[in-house]
Amino acid sequence: MRKYRIHVLVMVGIVGGGIIMAAAQQNSPKAEFSRTTIDLGLIVSDVEKAAKFYTEAIGFTEAGGFDVPAQMAGDTGLTDNHPFQVRVFALGKEPTATNLKIMTIPGAGSKKVDNQYIGSSLGFRYLTITVADLTKTMERLRQHGVAPVREPYRLGGNNYLILVKDPDGNIIELIGPKQ
Repeated sequence: MRKYRIHVLVMVGIVGGGIIMAAAQQNSPKAEFSRTTIDLGLIVSDVEKAAKFYTEAIGFTEAGGFDVPAQMAGDTGLTDNHPFQVRVFALGKEPTATNLKIMTIPGAGSKKVDNQYIGSSLGFRYLTITVADLTKTMERLRQHGVAPVREPYRLGGNNYLILVKDPDGNIIELIGPKQ
């Protein structure tokens, strides 16, 4: 009889806990964002040079692309009816990996901004990429002719920061431990 009571109490606790959890889930607010990773769009002067830099020197993987027709570009306010192609590069294989969308807008008259320092121009100024091994990353950068803006800056512990620039001068901040 005693064994039976213990089993009944355990079952009531499990079922009751499930009912409480289900009620809590029903009362919790729905998440505001369905995906918390932000994709970035980058207008470049030469898509091929940028693609080579971001895949070979930085380590992104090309993950597809798409066309934006003139009508859609104009209707959405992306351009003044200039069509364009977007190439998508991912920083990992997970569904939440950062995507970098690289494109040129033919006929748009795109102008370079001052990228000497992050405060030289208004707007989004740099990408931060956290790496597992900054020494390995720096070796890959050197193999592809990319030099850091300055020597690695020690953040604390074994974590360092370096800045590099893409072919259009956009700043990439790389942070991670040196091996």
